[in-house]
Amino acid sequence: MKEYNVKEIEPNCYFSTTAYLDNSFVIATPEMPFAKELVDILKKWDFNKILCAGEPHKNYTVKNYVPGNSTDSIKESGSIIKELSMQSDMDKLEKAEKFYMDFLHYVDNLFVKATISDELDYGNVTDHIRSMVEYIKEDRRFLMRILKKIEPLPDKNYLATHSVRSTILSIIIGTYIKLPNHRLIELGVASLLHEIGMLKLPPQLYLSNRPLTANEQKAIITHPILGYSLLKSFNFPLAICLGALEHHERENGSGYPRHLSSEKITLYSKIIAVACSYEALSTKRPHKEAKDGYTGMLELLKNEGKQYDDTIVKALVVSLSIYPIGLYVLLSNGKKGQVVDVNPENPRFPIVQIFGDFTPDGKIKTMQTSADDVSIVRPLTRPEIET
Repeated sequence: MKEYNVKEIEPNCYFSTTAYLDNSFVIATPEMPFAKELVDILKKWDFNKILCAGEPHKNYTVKNYVPGNSTDSIKESGSIIKELSMQSDMDKLEKAEKFYMDFLHYVDNLFVKATISDELDYGNVTDHIRSMVEYIKEDRRFLMRILKKIEPLPDKNYLATHSVRSTILSIIIGTYIKLPNHRLIELGVASLLHEIGMLKLPPQLYLSNRPLTANEQKAIITHPILGYSLLKSFNFPLAICLGALEHHERENGSGYPRHLSSEKITLYSKIIAVACSYEALSTKRPHKEAKDGYTGMLELLKNEGKQYDDTIVKALVVSLSIYPIGLYVLLSNGKKGQVVDVNPENPRFPIVQIFGDFTPDGKIKTMQTSADDVSIVRPLTRPEIET
């Protein structure tokens, strides 16, 4: 066997004998070109060398073929490309999951310190939000899929989970309406800390699965004021303090604590209101079951009583689609899939990854849903996904 450096192999050449990653793992046969896509996948996964008893040639001819190569090798090679492609997708999902869990762990600790030690460092929070903004710009699709996959733990304080998920949604909305980077970071900080006032209340009030008494309800609605005062005491910028103060205000003046309406509510607060309302609808809480993302999105779109800014609701819908990224769905052709990207031209017909279907080059098959071809019938429940 000869050893060949992947970087030095000319793309689309033909090896005269079967090429291997190791002594048994087939990567190419004489009948198939050593395609550029295959080279790219090998480089990405740090496979720098291959083994082959033959030599590479610019063109395939019968004389290049050495008897003894099984025709099954062609099938094996196709499955290898498929496997590498699946690994690439899984790698991005694993990376997104690690990023999300690390960030959630950071916020858990941040809230504990704020509660016990009365510590809250603006610079530290800003640095972490900056990394979140960068990650969302690069890989928001995989991050949104992870949010659907990871259910909040019932024995954990939901405030950290709610704050992190709301922050991701807020930054996605802010990106869509083209906020500059420094304002995206400021919005992210405001969103992450919008419920910080809750930490000054007894946990049984916001973790309870029973109806609250009138006095307990009065206590709960003080949390925006408590949050504003806390952030101000740590010298956070006013725009961020107002995000905590106003995130429960509503366009029609029905919110609290100051019953502000429309143009009197700051932009960050309008964005956080939509983001955290959608997150609350689509995530399981101690006192309620979650709605699926599609149902939650429809409730926001109804905008009953004109509670939310229409522009911000539209930004969320177009950014995630009516069938949000991460949602598992049943298609009109009877197949199951997961929404993996949006269709900016029509939020009703997002891009769906099909379970168990692959393209000829081994990639997991995705398709643009449409009214004229394959469309989404309905969301799937978790038991339906697992069958």
